[in-house]
Amino acid sequence: MIRIDAVTKRYPDGTVAVDRLSLEIPDRAITVLVGPSGCGKTTTLRMINRMVEPSEGTILLDGVDIQQQPVNTLRRSMGYVIQNAGLFQHRTILDNIATVPRLLGWGKEKSRARARELMERVGLDGALAKRYPYQLSGGQQQRVGVARALAADPPVLLMDEPFSAVDPVVRKGLQDELLRIQEELGKTIVFVTHDIDEAVKLGTMVAVMRTGGHLAQFAPPAELLTDPADAFVEDFLGADRGIRRLSFFSSAGLDLLTGPIVAVDASAEQIAAAGRAGAPCLLVVDTDGRPLGWGEPDELTAGSIATDGLLSHGRPFTAGTDSLRAALDCAVLSPTGWAVAVDGDGRATGVVSQASIGEAIRGAHAGRAAAGTAEKVAP
Repeated sequence: MIRIDAVTKRYPDGTVAVDRLSLEIPDRAITVLVGPSGCGKTTTLRMINRMVEPSEGTILLDGVDIQQQPVNTLRRSMGYVIQNAGLFQHRTILDNIATVPRLLGWGKEKSRARARELMERVGLDGALAKRYPYQLSGGQQQRVGVARALAADPPVLLMDEPFSAVDPVVRKGLQDELLRIQEELGKTIVFVTHDIDEAVKLGTMVAVMRTGGHLAQFAPPAELLTDPADAFVEDFLGADRGIRRLSFFSSAGLDLLTGPIVAVDASAEQIAAAGRAGAPCLLVVDTDGRPLGWGEPDELTAGSIATDGLLSHGRPFTAGTDSLRAALDCAVLSPTGWAVAVDGDGRATGVVSQASIGEAIRGAHAGRAAAGTAEKVAP
């Protein structure tokens, strides 16, 4: 565990970047520091590996004051990932990743073998090993940065807005990759971001900081969204925090209808039966069960449904795996107002209306409230 105890950072000009901050960062979890510019989140991160020295207070790593360790030894025991990766432009990708093991005295072949292993772990093609950073995309460079930070298998990983310089699609992929790696390796990760959506997605715990280096709230994402500590936290979370909260409710209990689904080669009788199933349109699927689009019953030709005139089925969600937020998003974006659920292979398992999703949301809120009440009255 990393314990930050009454830590202050005051610069010579009198500026206080962090003011008596106390925080316990749990082991084998992702703790996200989030807040507006000037709140001291990056300064806090850099004090953990002594890139910035605190003016007052102590930081303990597994109960030991980090000031008692030689600074170089401390830094080599922690992985560090920054925005734009910070790679050595004159070194190959393989040698970039092998940097810390080489500094720790590992042999060249052992270091490069570890680098190759990590390239695979972070999703980098082995063919990139002999290339240089400028020959890679931004997302690939960030993956190299993560691999380099993991090279010596440090227990702690510090990440300072590592994904903020890439486009949204690449950023989502990098976030998903980090969650996968964390599930496999179980590192203690401290992650800095200014993006509350990123904080909610990645964080096991989220520390919201306010200007001046004060801690406004420290809580799991679901609790943060449900019960913000004050007006500052509520404003920082934004007006759509209720929608974000749905990310923590499973879609497993949705009442999916299979009646409105017809195969592309459905008979007239099957189309007529599906038309009585309660949906305004029918979902047409191919012979493997994968969705093709929506069509009105009267416009579907029995035996060979024309697919070029179908309405888009939109983006489906995976029932039981995706959240109610994902299901609601699919329904809102659907031209029919109905969301399509699929299994892991992309085959349609049912359809659900916005009204049914709304009922599930109300039920989820009621269940969470009842659970909270039970906790309060438990002896």
